[in-house]
Amino acid sequence: MRRGFVLGALLTVGALSAAVAAYQQGAAAPKVVTVDKIKDNLFVLKGGGGNTAVFVGTNGVVVVDTKLAGWGQPILSKIKELTPKPVTTIINTHSHGDHTSGNVEFPATVEIVAHQNTKTNVEAWPPVYGLANAFPNVVKESGGKGVPKKTFKDKMTLGSGGDRIDLFYFGRGHTNGDAWVVFPALRVMHAGDMFASKSIPIMDSNAGGSGVEFAETLTKAFNTIKGVDTIITGHSATTMTMDDLKVFADFNRDFLNAVRDAKKAGKSVDDLPSDLPLFIARAGQDQLPGLNDSIDRLVLKALALNRPLTLVNYPAGAHAFDLLDDSPASRSIVRQVLDFLRTQLTRAGS
Repeated sequence: MRRGFVLGALLTVGALSAAVAAYQQGAAAPKVVTVDKIKDNLFVLKGGGGNTAVFVGTNGVVVVDTKLAGWGQPILSKIKELTPKPVTTIINTHSHGDHTSGNVEFPATVEIVAHQNTKTNVEAWPPVYGLANAFPNVVKESGGKGVPKKTFKDKMTLGSGGDRIDLFYFGRGHTNGDAWVVFPALRVMHAGDMFASKSIPIMDSNAGGSGVEFAETLTKAFNTIKGVDTIITGHSATTMTMDDLKVFADFNRDFLNAVRDAKKAGKSVDDLPSDLPLFIARAGQDQLPGLNDSIDRLVLKALALNRPLTLVNYPAGAHAFDLLDDSPASRSIVRQVLDFLRTQLTRAGS
């Protein structure tokens, strides 16, 4: 099997997954929240950042992650369509603004729960590594609202019986405060961005993330958490399973070992195979600060090295492709990505 072809496919998946996770839409775009029913009393709200879980308990509603700034009220409005019960608790899986910014729009009576490191990160609001100013500091702008007040170190249990929620922390990965949220009675877990999707993982070193520890943290979660059939991920359009988590953990371990081996051998990015195929989709109207600048630098580097490169520029697009952008251009890019992956993986297996 030729590693170059596989790596080219993985780079494509990683780059495009990051573009989807980048999420940002224009300020004037309508804030549309869609609902997926997981169980009779558990729902996933999509749109406007990370996947939000809504758990309807006996006496109130628990919300896991609150999306981008300006999406708190749309979340509350959608919850009112699902149940007349009040929101009592917010759980933040980690500190990034596409999962916590909506906190400030919830009533002051709502208790916010997170890992102790997430509280520290929300208070400090450091820029996401490589994406300075990606999320406006809503905590500062609101005078200190939205900061988690109830925290845990390794494990915490909220509620009891059918309302029980278990929170776990297994170590650094995406950040240094990633919480795993388990609903035992429903056999469902929200993994946040420790398992954002089946793609190259994203680590934010400014928030304590670690690529070195990522795989071990995933493995600890897989080995420790039992009785879960369904995983709500941080950003993917569909739920996953524990088997998917195992595959993701194994991939990350293999990926880390490959990088370590290359480093020991004195390899660098410039040593990648000269025939490594790259596919880059660029959205001209993407508002994530610095993203297109990074893409443009990558394109120039690839051209300077005379590497095989397929570049698709989507001038009017808010993303290279987006699940909410069901346009001919977006669908065309999706088809091109799948064709590219199919071709490279076929070659890799030959």
